[in-house]
Amino acid sequence: MERSLIRGPVMTSLVRFAIPMILGDLLQQCYNIADTLIVGQFLGANALAAVGSAFSLMTFLTSILLGLAMGSGTVFSIRFGQKDTSGLKEGILASFALLGVVAVVMNVIIFAGIDWIIWALRTPASLSGMMREYLIVIFAGIIGIFLYNFFASLLRSLGNSVVPLVFLAISAILNIGLDLLFVAVFHRGVAGAAEATVISQYVSGIGIAIYTKIKFPELVRLDKGVRLRMERIKEIASYSALTCMQQSIMNLGILAVQGLVNSFGTTIMAAFAAGVKIDAFAYLPVQDFGNAFSIFVAQNSGAKKPDRIKKGIRLAFLTSIIFSLAVSLCVFIFAKPLMSMFIDAGEREVISQGVGYLRIEGTFYFMIGILFLLYGLYRALGRPGMSVILTVVSLGTRVGLAYGLSAIPALGVMGIWWSVPIGWFLADVLGLGYYLFHRKKLLARSSDQSNTRQQADGV
Repeated sequence: MERSLIRGPVMTSLVRFAIPMILGDLLQQCYNIADTLIVGQFLGANALAAVGSAFSLMTFLTSILLGLAMGSGTVFSIRFGQKDTSGLKEGILASFALLGVVAVVMNVIIFAGIDWIIWALRTPASLSGMMREYLIVIFAGIIGIFLYNFFASLLRSLGNSVVPLVFLAISAILNIGLDLLFVAVFHRGVAGAAEATVISQYVSGIGIAIYTKIKFPELVRLDKGVRLRMERIKEIASYSALTCMQQSIMNLGILAVQGLVNSFGTTIMAAFAAGVKIDAFAYLPVQDFGNAFSIFVAQNSGAKKPDRIKKGIRLAFLTSIIFSLAVSLCVFIFAKPLMSMFIDAGEREVISQGVGYLRIEGTFYFMIGILFLLYGLYRALGRPGMSVILTVVSLGTRVGLAYGLSAIPALGVMGIWWSVPIGWFLADVLGLGYYLFHRKKLLARSSDQSNTRQQADGV
């Protein structure tokens, strides 16, 4: 089920590869969507606010593993494009060791500091008990998240985006069923929603690991001469560290905004919790399209095909903008019905605040679609530092303006909502401008890097 992205019609290859990734992550969102829907409908606005605030924290923490997996996937894709089998195997071993250690250390630190984390998020006293109950369970799923993201990244780097989708589909269905069972039938409260998610995460993580071991034994087998080398760990770390930093900064900014939102009380917290889930679901396809585009660029960079990369850039940006505008129109029109899915119709103020959030954010989805493509482009061309800069610009603007504008009485919480598209816009201008001024150098450097790696490894 491997698919090479270095030959065939550019857009057809890219879209066919991206669709399973998009569907897979839409299903992954079902983990959190199911929690939000069921918690909001069965346990009320306070529980929804607690789970929503915890979700922002969990997203930040898992972004570290996601960033490491994405950086590793870039190296895997380049080696695959170069047909460097031994380099690919050693990269896989180095990446697994690195991510595994990080996951274990993260678990220890999180459980030791859970009470401080709740305090730092400025959680209202009325919600801190529920939030702690939810977090203690949900953090137990970090190892499952590590397993899934590592093996999904490996398979996708080889052009196989279907199998990760299959395991997520099974896991998402299981999660929804267990959510209903634990919350609605067994009345286990927010802990039950977390238990359902954790069980589902381990099903997908262990399942995809077993599949990879059976289907691709040659990639995970320690052949003679293949061992854990420090140079491979450094290579993985060089690609992964900045990608990890980018993901962490992105979600740290969101976490900082979450703390500000919490200071406005339970109503705004509940509206933000539901709005963020709808938001993420709406622009997730262009986020995954950006990740698929990154793998496309990395494979063609390894194969030394800059003309194919240039064509892919033009088509990918056009596709992302058109799709984003269509989604924006739908979210703007159906903002109220979408909010009503997550919260009881009687919570009119919560729904009203959520609709305001969605209509501001949703209008500008095309901007974040462009930003995701820029992230993927610079990561694949060996400039992950540029992705970090764009993230700092986007999130730095968002956090600074959120605190500044929300302090203006006439704006209040609306200032938080408006800070987001302003940050997207500034990052897009910087990212596009840098590419236009350095296009020839970036593409030439990509080919030079490929030659250098092949000569260094004796390929």
